[in-house]
Amino acid sequence: MGTASIGTARRWSMLVIALTATTCANVFINGAAFLIPTLRSEHGVDLAAAGLLAAMPSFGLVLTLIAWGWLVDRVGERIVLTVGSALTAAFAFGAASVDSLFAVGAFLLLGGMAAASSNSASGRVVVGWFPPEQRGLAMGIRQTATPLGVGLGALVIPRLAESHGVATALVFPAAVCVLSAVICAIGVLDPPRPHRADAPPQHLANPYRGSSMLWRIHAVSVLLVVPQGFIWTFTLVWLMTERGWSAASAGTLVTVAQVLGAGGRIAAGRWSDVVGSRLRPIRSIAAAAAVTMALLAVTDALDSPI
Repeated sequence: MGTASIGTARRWSMLVIALTATTCANVFINGAAFLIPTLRSEHGVDLAAAGLLAAMPSFGLVLTLIAWGWLVDRVGERIVLTVGSALTAAFAFGAASVDSLFAVGAFLLLGGMAAASSNSASGRVVVGWFPPEQRGLAMGIRQTATPLGVGLGALVIPRLAESHGVATALVFPAAVCVLSAVICAIGVLDPPRPHRADAPPQHLANPYRGSSMLWRIHAVSVLLVVPQGFIWTFTLVWLMTERGWSAASAGTLVTVAQVLGAGGRIAAGRWSDVVGSRLRPIRSIAAAAAVTMALLAVTDALDSPI
């Protein structure tokens, strides 16, 4: 059974489900950042401590990404996405139910460890069901999950936190992850994969041996993610505390920026399909990101309203 074994509508439905699962996971992973203004104003938490609390889901994600990938290889994408989403929801509800910020941080860490399942499994669903000539576009769409999750969190979480408190705000990512678990349990169809005994030798070889290419790709990916994480973590609190914006206005701006970023990811994926290279577009994107961050630093230093 190959990528042609299901119809076009079914194939694209797999992409929609993978996108939904990863978006919901990112609402949890990145949504804690939008609690920072409330943590500072109502709980007296300084920026460093609030930033550390917001980073706990990301720490958890890093701890278990490889383990979830190992599990996907053995039990399949459907089980991993369903169980991972359900566990993320459970830990988010746990964070919403406790008063101690230390306990909240512990639940956020555990939730991040569970949410890593979507990163490991959803990409496999997309790659497994799309032929090579469509994978750039398909993966570009799937990669919009991060900005869409950030945007959705920015639109909802700071308003809930400001009006109803941190606990109520944490119920939102819990609820969307419950929805994700149900959708994955019902809709995910594991892509085909040959039995190990039937796979050609080149498919069984360790891709990290004999070449440093993958290591360089990983390093570049980390460097490109750092400014993104910095921006979506601290833009909201910066706009509210330094620029005097309301939670609603700041959240809306972050959402608009993330939607535009999602469009950029789709365009980059399609670009890679057209030029027949996954690496050439990355070089241009990295240069553009460096210039953009430099301009942001300059405009802030000059106290520009732009």
